[in-house]
Amino acid sequence: MARQPAAHTRRTTTTALLAAVLAASLAAGCTTSGGPRDDGRGQGQASEQSESAGRQARESVLAVKIDNVRAARPHTGLNEADIVYVEQVEAGLSRLMAVYAQKLPKVIGPVRSARETDLELLGQFDRPTLAFSGAQGKLLPLIDQAPLWAEPPGKASDAYFRGPDKSPPHNLYLRPDRLMPSAPGKDALTTGFHFGAAPAGGKAETSRTVRFPAARYTFTWSGREGRWLVAMDGTAARTTDGRRVTAGTVVVQYVKVRESEFHDSRGNRTPFTETVGSGTASVLRDGRAYDDVRWKRPKATDGTTFTTRDGKPMNFQRGQVWVVFATAP
Repeated sequence: MARQPAAHTRRTTTTALLAAVLAASLAAGCTTSGGPRDDGRGQGQASEQSESAGRQARESVLAVKIDNVRAARPHTGLNEADIVYVEQVEAGLSRLMAVYAQKLPKVIGPVRSARETDLELLGQFDRPTLAFSGAQGKLLPLIDQAPLWAEPPGKASDAYFRGPDKSPPHNLYLRPDRLMPSAPGKDALTTGFHFGAAPAGGKAETSRTVRFPAARYTFTWSGREGRWLVAMDGTAARTTDGRRVTAGTVVVQYVKVRESEFHDSRGNRTPFTETVGSGTASVLRDGRAYDDVRWKRPKATDGTTFTTRDGKPMNFQRGQVWVVFATAP
């Protein structure tokens, strides 16, 4: 099977409200077939059973698939995420999955379609809620069977709206309070991440670029803000409220990226990012780079642990964590 090309280590106020896995069947049931189409991918059909009781009982994270091609920027609600995952998709592009536990912004987006990689990645959480705008038809049954709450627009139409600031399909936004009554809290972040004082070692570093075949991310240390400033494709990333997109910790996690069985409407094969297993990582925090970190995730229901060369936990800086999945050399 062919490998994907390597990924190297590399506005203003909101208008209109912007002003106006895989294995376990859900006992409560989730269905995602039918409804409008987005991005050439099938969308979700509304479940016949009421979801209201289930939504009130949810105590796990909210994961939102976020579009990040140039036409989708600036993003909304990205700075409130606890974790931002960056994964490779078709044609060498990338997409974000933002995970929310401690705070739910009023609006998140633009929202786009799910991928097979998401299901394995989300297995570490206890039945998370996944907000997405569609999926490839053959992937929908796997989403149905995964241990998560699937919430596409066809199933939760009151939670989504089209904003006037961008053209379709880059203008679909989520009102997260329509999916869950409140943020579940930090205990829902069952990722294996360890936060604390910086370990000894590392090397001073002010900038790191991660390259995908058709996308790149640059993280630049700001001593004044005490955070990494994010740039996408050479442009400083900002949210719709004008704030810079920043990260407390950046993890460049080296993984195997291979072709999956799925493809988009143009025939481009979807990459599958393997997040179960072990490997190496570079961790950026406090203006320093730790390039000899090991990561380990024995199975999909486990979080990922990161350790230093001497086997001690690799402490992350408190605040938002960006995890960029780069192809292992």
